Amino acid sequence: MSDLISRVAGRDEQAVAGLVATLPAEEVVELLAATSDDDVRRLTEDAAVRRGAVTALLGRLHEFADPVRLAEIEGVVDFDLRLRTGSECYRLRFADGAIDTDVELDGPADVVVRLSALRFLRLVTGQANAGLLLLGGRLSVEGDAMLALAVGGVFRVPGTDAPAVDPAALDPVDVARAIAKVRTEHLRDVMAGGFRPVVLGEIFRRMPEYVDPAKAAGLRCTVAFRVGGRPDGGHDRYLVQVADGVCEVVEDTGEGIPRDVTLSLSGVDFLRLATGHLNPVLGVLKGSLKVKGDRTKALAFSSSLDLPVAS
Repeated sequence: MSDLISRVAGRDEQAVAGLVATLPAEEVVELLAATSDDDVRRLTEDAAVRRGAVTALLGRLHEFADPVRLAEIEGVVDFDLRLRTGSECYRLRFADGAIDTDVELDGPADVVVRLSALRFLRLVTGQANAGLLLLGGRLSVEGDAMLALAVGGVFRVPGTDAPAVDPAALDPVDVARAIAKVRTEHLRDVMAGGFRPVVLGEIFRRMPEYVDPAKAAGLRCTVAFRVGGRPDGGHDRYLVQVADGVCEVVEDTGEGIPRDVTLSLSGVDFLRLATGHLNPVLGVLKGSLKVKGDRTKALAFSSSLDLPVAS
């Protein structure tokens, strides 16, 4: 039995709130970190424990927040906690570097973040990445996705000077693991929403890390990516240049830079391709990846990549 269970299990809402409100913030984080997901989930199924813990944590959020990032956030955020039956909504207002938890649920919020009580507790104590939760279908966003991610990036482990996780800094292996069993419909929604530029920007920023210099030795090519699925029906365009083992991603203005090959695919298929879940040859055969131009160089470019693989 974890120390957290022995302290809160079976206690009433006021007692749990009092305990969470008075413990040192570092100890709150340590207690949660030392308790398994299954045990935290069972605790949150007790309404008194859940409400007491959530209410107390909301009142202490400034202690879990990076002040620099907090000062940059402004807006009203609803955390809608999913329960076995129904949900519970908690509204926060971020303004002037402060967090107001005494906000009436009148009118719409700027963004609604839906997640389980377990994921909420992990998120606000710096133990979960909002971006990965969103990609993995464990968090959904309605409204201003960038505000939701900004909020997800403000929390840090007390006693440290930096945020514990940055939702926009997505480790490719973690992304590959997060989307391994996610429904296509969910990924399509993500890649058609406000999180899309974050995902594409981070993958292309890291693209040079994927190119194996030894495999790319002697290869000179410019590969254009045409990624569909934008909400406006358009495409995002990127150019990847490889020259003798060195890779560079440049802006595709559509003019001035000749390209050897153009790869066209949807946002979902690009995400799967970049995380090792879509074999490029099978993608071509199935029609989800279209290749225009020098197919020999396209194959050489593909062969030079060491894509992240979920362990």
